[in-house]
Amino acid sequence: MSFRAAPVAASAAPHSPRGPAIDDSADKPDSAERSLQIALAAARTAEENRGDDIVVLDMRVITPVFDYFVIVTGNSRRQLHAISEEIERVLQQQLKDKRMGIEGYEESRWILLDYGNVVIHLFDQETRDFYALEDFWNQAKRVPLPWQSGNDVQPTADS
Repeated sequence: MSFRAAPVAASAAPHSPRGPAIDDSADKPDSAERSLQIALAAARTAEENRGDDIVVLDMRVITPVFDYFVIVTGNSRRQLHAISEEIERVLQQQLKDKRMGIEGYEESRWILLDYGNVVIHLFDQETRDFYALEDFWNQAKRVPLPWQSGNDVQPTADS
């Protein structure tokens, strides 16, 4: 005896008894703006948790794989864990965004948080110096962090 999976329901067509399909795209920022929101929220959260040397890199002109890198240095394993956990909590609660993956949490020298179009790198100082991502990706534009002094311009995904 074989079983067949039930067909997946197609989205509601305008003439469907379920009613017209709802287009809520007007309520959502475009992908680049959404990615920037995530990157800046992660950077701000890292700063609030005493992360050091925080850099947001705009990767869109360099690679189609992701939009932004957030790079942060922590002073201890405990601090890197706290920053990682708080970024996850803030992005989940405030932006309703879930982490897609995590690497390096146990080792805690380089914790990588994967949010799809945004990749967050949390380093201890020695590992950050060794890999020097900012140097490797030196063609990427640094995104100004609006809450830091001297940054009066709000960054946009278009800038």
